[in-house]
Amino acid sequence: MPAYRLSSPLDRAPLRRRASSFALALAINVGLLLLLIELGVVTAPQPQRSHALTVDLLPESRSASTQTQQKAEHQQANRPVVKPPPIVIPMKPTIAAPPKPPAQPWIEMSKDQLAAADISKLPAGGAGGAGDSEVVGRGPNGEALYAAEWAREPTDAEISGYWPRHATGWGLVACKTMADNRVEDCVELDQSPRGSHLASAVRQAAWQFRVRPPRKGGRALIGAWVRILIEVESG
Repeated sequence: MPAYRLSSPLDRAPLRRRASSFALALAINVGLLLLLIELGVVTAPQPQRSHALTVDLLPESRSASTQTQQKAEHQQANRPVVKPPPIVIPMKPTIAAPPKPPAQPWIEMSKDQLAAADISKLPAGGAGGAGDSEVVGRGPNGEALYAAEWAREPTDAEISGYWPRHATGWGLVACKTMADNRVEDCVELDQSPRGSHLASAVRQAAWQFRVRPPRKGGRALIGAWVRILIEVESG
């Protein structure tokens, strides 16, 4: 006759012991693996690098705007730098003196001055104070013009080299007196006949003349103007 037996706690012990032994063995293996990784004996597995291609799909309007901005920045960077024009400070204008007119060998005189220089109207003498030279007119700049007093009259040889051949007449000049009874800066006053160039001949020969400077108050006026008349008649 069959019999039924109830299970006892002793029947389940082997299965539980086997599970506990497996868990303990697994824990020991995991611990050994971690210890080896920490000591560097075993290298931990590295995650594989992804070779996937990432594409950023931007809107078309944004891409065009970016390209336009980059192009504008490139053009602005390559644009040549325009230097500002130099600042010119205006200089204060300098007023130059007008050029002096060329010296003329004659003096432009008014009617009154020509009348005063006319030798036909020369006073007989005695004008002025005692011992003073006679004033006979005005010089080139309005100075007193004195009658010349020869220290030595010129010789025919000194005059003939400048006097036109076969000319007859006279030449009148005004000269400034110098030291040693010499004259300089002579200018033509008048001549006769007109157009005869006799005044020019006297002016050119005057460097040889010896004329005393005029006197005023007992003092010699070196640098004063004197009137010199040279008259030649054909013989």
